Amino acid sequence: MRGISKRSEKAKERGLTMKETRIDKPHKNPRVSAIEMQKVRTLLREAEKSTARRKYDETEKLLIQALTLSPESVEVRAELAKLYLTMERDPKAEALYRELLLDADEVSFHANLGLACYKQGKFEHACVSYQEALNRDPKSPERAAALGRCCMAAKRFLEAADLLEKASERLSRDTEILHMIGECYEQLGDLRSAEDAYMRIHRLQPYDEAVKQKLNALAGV
Repeated sequence: MRGISKRSEKAKERGLTMKETRIDKPHKNPRVSAIEMQKVRTLLREAEKSTARRKYDETEKLLIQALTLSPESVEVRAELAKLYLTMERDPKAEALYRELLLDADEVSFHANLGLACYKQGKFEHACVSYQEALNRDPKSPERAAALGRCCMAAKRFLEAADLLEKASERLSRDTEILHMIGECYEQLGDLRSAEDAYMRIHRLQPYDEAVKQKLNALAGV
């Protein structure tokens, strides 16, 4: 120990220190960053045009170029995730939305993650994501309907019926929701409520033969 102390003292005399040298990371030139961001904006505009033309492979290449320039960009990653949903590349969309949610707690990211899971048959995972979207946007009947549809797929018919009824209060002329409500009640064995749902459809679409058959069948039970 005495030897180490002596060496330290001699080092001090020579003007040396035992402190760690701090290496500063080079700062990006603001002008370079601005140029890169301009390139990203241009690529995003080009991607939007190619998407409108349904040239999805071209869109993917443009977005990947933008991502190379700005790997942390939430906007670019969100566009790429949305593209993968459009292209039916749902596992990739799911992975991207999970990453995005670590950086941005956006309602649409939760909803689209739910859709990506739903399309893969991961209904319980989808229900969790749709519920998160509804929690953040509780007044949206569309989000209630999406969660209700997902609960149906997961065979959670009681929850589904409740959510779909709430959605139908605001979307009273949406016959697709009413059909789902009728099916839920049939699955639950609540035939009176099922009949009521189909009757609401009948009032909106009196010439729907399938609904008439449903009502006749329920009336005969």
